[in-house]
Amino acid sequence: MDEIGGSMNDYQVIIRPVITEKNTALMEEGKYCFEVAQKATKAQIRQAVERIFSVSVLKVNTMNVRGKKRRRGRDKFGYTADWKKAVVTLKPGEVIDVLEG
Repeated sequence: MDEIGGSMNDYQVIIRPVITEKNTALMEEGKYCFEVAQKATKAQIRQAVERIFSVSVLKVNTMNVRGKKRRRGRDKFGYTADWKKAVVTLKPGEVIDVLEG
């Protein structure tokens, strides 16, 4: 059982880092973006990032990202999955090397 509540372990909370051109620019400011579990709270995200990467987190911002409309064949449409994004701000001077691994 997690200290804060829930039964997710750290690796179930953080699904993957989100690597885009915009997020790479944010990394220079000490902000890192992750895809996280839909039901993960800000406290669980903070705790997971601190444990996995051994860093200190200043704040966590979260947002729900809606799925985009995509074509499935000639005249059929579907949607990509909805997901939750977290932008984690670290204390000055600390870094996470998300491009390795």
